Amino acid sequence: MNDITTFIFDVDGVLTDGSVFVNNEGEMLRTMNIHDGYAMKAAVESGYNVCIISGGSNEGVRVRLRNLGIKDIHLGTPDKVETFDEYIDLHQIKQENILYMGDDIPDYQVMQIVGLPTCPQDACPEIKGISKYISHKNGGKGAVRDVIEQVMKVQGKWMVNFDGKHD
Repeated sequence: MNDITTFIFDVDGVLTDGSVFVNNEGEMLRTMNIHDGYAMKAAVESGYNVCIISGGSNEGVRVRLRNLGIKDIHLGTPDKVETFDEYIDLHQIKQENILYMGDDIPDYQVMQIVGLPTCPQDACPEIKGISKYISHKNGGKGAVRDVIEQVMKVQGKWMVNFDGKHD
């Protein structure tokens, strides 16, 4: 955790609990954990790279993440490895400095090439099998906060810029 400079997260099953509510217009609605949001914003404000790579696409998710200060949001991504490679090339990031949190088979290939593959407690068995850290929290229930907080604490950056504000 000492060498992590970059956090990359999937959305469904990581930032959400994987549930999708469908309204009468067919719009799929998701819920996100406010504690995860606070930690992502704290990471951005502390100078970490925070990136989202998700196969799903929902403009509400994009708006929420932008409001947290996240600029690198890749939704509707059919090939996560290709998007990952483009992202790290663009920002000159080493794979060993990346923590990636995924929960299901579409995350498998990317998780095999990062320095610290992680997952929520309720991830599928294949993802748990390749994760170096399994959060004690489920997806959408604080797993993202868990990994960000741990990395920032190890690096002495948690609460350093604390101003009492939250989202």
